[in-house]
Amino acid sequence: MSKTPEVLFVCVHNAGRSQMAAALLQHYALGRVSVRSAGSEPADEVNPAAAEALAELGLDITAEIPTKLSYADVEASDVVITMGRGDTCPVFPGRRYLDWAL
Repeated sequence: MSKTPEVLFVCVHNAGRSQMAAALLQHYALGRVSVRSAGSEPADEVNPAAAEALAELGLDITAEIPTKLSYADVEASDVVITMGRGDTCPVFPGRRYLDWAL
């Protein structure tokens, strides 16, 4: 593979599940994967409970800002993972789509 794989985590508010998944993948991938997250109706801030849970693992997501899902996010991604809440996401050919039933 010539380029770094891109993974996009999507949940409605981009304040909890998708932020946590993105932080965990960034941590464990050690730079081998580009990671982003977004939501169709982003919240104003990251869920404090999500930030607290990750802090127990030594990961800090308090500076993250929930982001609105865009076509560009999906188009740039190799894998798009929705987080099991029925969030809609644009579909582009050549992308792999997964839904994690959380």
